[in-house]
Amino acid sequence: MIEVIGVRFKKAGKIYYFDPDQFKIDLDEYVIVETARGIEFGKVVIANKLVDEEDVVLPLKKVIRMATTKDKLAVTENQESAAKAYQVCSEKIVEHQLEMNLVDVEYTFDRNKVIFYFTADGRVDFRNLVKDLAAVFKTRIELRQIGVRDEAKLLGGIGPCGRMLCCSTFLGDFEPVSIKMAKDQNLSLNPAKISGLCGRLMCCLKYENDDYESAKRQLPDLGESMNTPVGKGKVVGLNILERVIQVEIIEKERVIEYTLDELIDHGVVNLQTTE
Repeated sequence: MIEVIGVRFKKAGKIYYFDPDQFKIDLDEYVIVETARGIEFGKVVIANKLVDEEDVVLPLKKVIRMATTKDKLAVTENQESAAKAYQVCSEKIVEHQLEMNLVDVEYTFDRNKVIFYFTADGRVDFRNLVKDLAAVFKTRIELRQIGVRDEAKLLGGIGPCGRMLCCSTFLGDFEPVSIKMAKDQNLSLNPAKISGLCGRLMCCLKYENDDYESAKRQLPDLGESMNTPVGKGKVVGLNILERVIQVEIIEKERVIEYTLDELIDHGVVNLQTTE
């Protein structure tokens, strides 16, 4: 076992493990750590805990120190500088007539680099733009092209459910979402109804998908013939989450609802749960 803390560098960013060294760190405290990008300021979202060595990538970087009031002021100043850099870069993009959309600007904590996030339909030749920006800011410049999901995560917004976007509030990573998930949940396949603000399939289609897949393995298919306590019938409707099956009884010409447990109790053997 190894002792770690979990640190986030963005509000809903990925959680990274660090070695707390001699520090006992509480939730929501701030620390200064070394990362691949240099020295960074992060928020502790997982306090000191023991995990299996197999669950982390060794060796872990150690926490350099607890963040001070001066560090927090430096972060605020970086954010103000980033806002000014955004304006400058936007003007330069127009000046160079580049087909790109600037999304966000970020200064690293040690101000050794300014990162400009942008979206574009294809590849963009921004070499001259980088030269101009380096001449203005006198530091390392990085232009990073991101996807539409990353753009929504950075900008935030309100989803069709009326809540703040999942990606910008708590999702650390994007998980694959497929149209099959919408089909399994009997949702409308109208793109306008199952797409998020980013234009891609909504991340929340993934949340209940495992439960739907489990239920579908237990339940019969629509149109399947089956025996019931009152005679032979055909499945005409399914309430997947409640495991309710609507069966049209052929001889009686009426539809009866059964729960999955009722059919199992009556010895219905052609359901997949009884295989």
